[in-house]
Amino acid sequence: MATLKHCSRAILLCLILQTLFNLSLAYRVSHDGRAITIDGERKILLSGSIHYPRSTPGMWPDLIKKAKEGGLDAIETYVFWNAHEPLRRQYDFTGNLDLIRFIKTIQDQGLYVILRIGPYVCAEWNYGGFPVWLHNMPGIEELRTTNKVFMNEMQNFTTLIVDMAKKEKLFASQGGPIILAQIENEYGNVMSDYGDAGKSYINWCAKMATSLDIGVPWIMCQESDAPSPMINTCNGFYCDQFTPNNPNSPKMWTENWTGWFKSWGGKDPKRTAEDLAFAVARFFQFGGTFQNYYMYHGGTNFGRTSGGPYLTTSYDYDAPIDEYGHLNQPKWGHLRELHKLLKSMEKTLTYGNVTNTDYGNSVSATVYATEEGSSCFLANENQSEDSTITFQGSSYNLPAWSVSILPDCKTEEFNTAKVNTQTNVKVKRPNQAGNDQASLQWKWRPEMINDFVVRGKGHFALNTLIDQKSTNDVSDYLWYMTNTDLKDDDPILSGSSNMTLRINSSGQVLHAYVNGNYVDSQWTKYGASNDLFERPVKLTRGKNQISLLSATVGLQNYGSKFDMVPNGIPGPVLLVGRAGDETIIKDLSSHKWTYKVGLYGLDDKKFYNAKAANSERGWSSKNVPLNRRMTWYKTTFEAPLENDPVVLNLQGMGKGFAWVNGYNLGRYWPTYLAEEDGCSTEACDYRGPYGSNKCAYNCGNPSQIWYHVPRSWIKDGVNTLVLFEEFGGNPSQINFQTVVVGTACGQAHENKTMELTCHGRRISEIKYASFGDPQGACGAFKKGSCEAEIDVLPLIEKQCVGKKSCSIEASETNLGATSCAAGTVKRLVVEALC
Repeated sequence: MATLKHCSRAILLCLILQTLFNLSLAYRVSHDGRAITIDGERKILLSGSIHYPRSTPGMWPDLIKKAKEGGLDAIETYVFWNAHEPLRRQYDFTGNLDLIRFIKTIQDQGLYVILRIGPYVCAEWNYGGFPVWLHNMPGIEELRTTNKVFMNEMQNFTTLIVDMAKKEKLFASQGGPIILAQIENEYGNVMSDYGDAGKSYINWCAKMATSLDIGVPWIMCQESDAPSPMINTCNGFYCDQFTPNNPNSPKMWTENWTGWFKSWGGKDPKRTAEDLAFAVARFFQFGGTFQNYYMYHGGTNFGRTSGGPYLTTSYDYDAPIDEYGHLNQPKWGHLRELHKLLKSMEKTLTYGNVTNTDYGNSVSATVYATEEGSSCFLANENQSEDSTITFQGSSYNLPAWSVSILPDCKTEEFNTAKVNTQTNVKVKRPNQAGNDQASLQWKWRPEMINDFVVRGKGHFALNTLIDQKSTNDVSDYLWYMTNTDLKDDDPILSGSSNMTLRINSSGQVLHAYVNGNYVDSQWTKYGASNDLFERPVKLTRGKNQISLLSATVGLQNYGSKFDMVPNGIPGPVLLVGRAGDETIIKDLSSHKWTYKVGLYGLDDKKFYNAKAANSERGWSSKNVPLNRRMTWYKTTFEAPLENDPVVLNLQGMGKGFAWVNGYNLGRYWPTYLAEEDGCSTEACDYRGPYGSNKCAYNCGNPSQIWYHVPRSWIKDGVNTLVLFEEFGGNPSQINFQTVVVGTACGQAHENKTMELTCHGRRISEIKYASFGDPQGACGAFKKGSCEAEIDVLPLIEKQCVGKKSCSIEASETNLGATSCAAGTVKRLVVEALC
């Protein structure tokens, strides 16, 4: 007994010591009306969104390292309910869904975490992150409102995530990295459409979240009447004019949109580094203290995760780190310089007294002053006119649409319009492991569709047309099959020589077959929620088989009551005959419809999983067909050399899915071309408010031909690529390439230092160098009105060629006198090959 008592005391002592140790690691996160506070100290917090399912665990450490090197304090992520609970009470936190591993990876880099649980996320993610089974539960009429069944499920998932984080001691109150959490998402944008039930729901969200006792503040973005103690925050391209609804809440910006998403048939959106920096500087000029970039790394919509519908597999977002993990320069570097300056002014910005002065013509000055010193912002919001002002006895030139930051209120250390960071031009290089398009040996097999287009066999039947969501979104594909037995006296036959099949669809992809024969296909574009398909058909007396294949391209993810938007074929489905002036209509909508979810080759991963039984049976290397609908292709390839990001060029294919070693790369659709009009023909003018259509490129070209293949999904030795081709394509053009920085263009304004790097490769050649007022952009520089009296190119060559990086001061002392007139804004530009 004595021994047992001693053991019990020892265990109790260990538990007490462990508790005391945990308490010593914990830190207190709170807030006042000025800033988020950590252990009582107000903080300037710079954050960036990185979504763990849009990359891989193999990429996470490098992405987070680059975020930290870019000057960020925190990583923000949503939690994706439908990815983690695809079937009710069946959870998945493996692979790139390992949320806890992702948070710990951030913690390992010494950064904070902002956890946006939602669990509605929008995020251009399929169905806004809601699992579709939720929509189909008995008792649920609509989501995101006062509904007991929905709220129970939402609370169950939210509690699950909180409990997982608590178990691993990941909240700041436990010594972990999570300093903020979010409940719901942008509900204020749609709440009025839900009436009193919406107000009641958002109050319930706040109470439910608070009851979870996580020990850190909760936020609600875009919720102007967020209930206490929720902090309401701003999302948008600009948030400098945002004011919190509570004087005790700090001014926070949860989504600073660094670019925009892309749709099939859409152009490539770009947001300049100058404008993004301008938006950030304005926000901090007017009292902001927390800012998050959405996105800092956009990544890839692997598998079936993209929303929309009609959003591309790439989610690059023109973010500071591109889809593949490369720095997007100059955006990343320009922001890094801004971050350093803002952090150096933290005490002044969070504790200083504020004075604003209006100089007229959209020019203003803001002074933050403490007893220790002052920091100042000089802003010119004019969209076209530069301005020169006298401030505290000194003269300052302010380019249009720019902010100058003077950390001591004397010296301009940063101007948002003056970029002193290199521009990277990335190129695709052929795979050196022998995987060019000629070396890929293809096998093929047909998708088995005769059971559906000829026999009309399915899994279940109903006397109605169903919404495709009713099948819980386990596949893009749903067969709708019916038949009609036409008697000799059927009126529709009198118009059989001029008969059409008319289908009211939801705007997703539709393929139609009649009596085993392909009729046609039709689709729409992003933003369309319905479509009318009508094509000539030939029917005969007796039984006629009508088979329709609906293929979703992501489900709606945003908008008031978006969960109720129809999918599939809502109907009616009509046969329309015309005999002279008479139109005869036969409505098939209430006929017996037989349904088959998915495709034969997708069932049990038959055709794309090498571990599947008999995975080679049925594949043929003979007479590989081109431009054949509903066809599977397979080949093998060697791992590309070195460690650069790998992309798959699917030029020549139609639409479908691609798998590498069983991993779904996402939907491909290289035949969907971007619209012809609306693109920028010159470099984007950063001046003036940005919108998603302001600076667009790639008109008339495929929306996406390059598809990211994460390195961690590629094995040493032989790898397998499988394609399901829906429309018909030519696999002989397919190849693997790697993405590298091909050209680096450095630039620095006078008396700044130009830093030039080829990111691990050596600088092989200097193509152009000028110090003066050179014109043009990277790849098209040309001499301006003046430049250095000596040729600076040999000087740059001596400093840089053969090196992985070099630094050069842009000054007349270093590069020689120039022929520039007084007042000329001088800079050094260099174009280098890597």
